[in-house]
Amino acid sequence: MKKRVIFNLLLVILIFFLFYVLYQSIREPIKFKAEKEKRELAVINKLIEIRKAQELFRGVKGGFAPTWDSLKKVLRHDSFMIVQVFGDPDDPTKQDEVYYDTIYKPAYDSVLKVGINLDSLEYVPYGGGAKFDIKADTLTYQSTLVNVVEVGVKRKVFMGPWGDPRFKRYDDSYDPESVIKFGDLNRPTLAGNWER
Repeated sequence: MKKRVIFNLLLVILIFFLFYVLYQSIREPIKFKAEKEKRELAVINKLIEIRKAQELFRGVKGGFAPTWDSLKKVLRHDSFMIVQVFGDPDDPTKQDEVYYDTIYKPAYDSVLKVGINLDSLEYVPYGGGAKFDIKADTLTYQSTLVNVVEVGVKRKVFMGPWGDPRFKRYDDSYDPESVIKFGDLNRPTLAGNWER
C-alpha cells in the first residue's frame, strides 16, 4: 500500500512537471513575438528620428554627420541659409527688378519643431546604454559624387535576453546578428531595411 501511495505521488509530480513544460512551450513563443515586435518598433522609431536629424544636418552642411558629436553640435549651434528671391528670375525683360536676400534660420528651431531629442539621439532603446553605429562618407555613384550615410544596430543589442539564436525556432527570419538600419554606404539612399 505504501508503494502505491509513493507511486501516485510521483505520478502527480510528473503530471505537474509535464503541465509546466507544456505551459512554458506555449508561453515562450508568444512572449518572444510580443517582445520582438515591441523592441523592434522602438528601435525603428528611433532610427526614423535619427534619419530626420541627418536630413536636417544635410540641409545645413550639405552632407551627413559622421559622428554623434558633429551631428548634435551642428543641429544645436549652426543655421540654415535661406535665399529669398524677389521678382521673376525667369523673365528676361525684368532682370533689373530681381534681387536676392539671404537670411539664416537656427537649425535648433527645426529640431524642436520636428520633436527630436538631441540628448538621447544616439542611444539604442532597450540597449542598456549602447549606441547606434553611425557612418557617413562620399562615393561616386553613376559618375556623380554623392554623400551617403548608414546608421544601425545589431538586433542582439536591443533584444536583451531574447537575443539568443535559439529563438530562431519561433521565427525563421529572426537572426540576432542581423542589423536593423537605414541608409547604405554603397548607394545613395535613406531607406530603412524594415521598409521592404
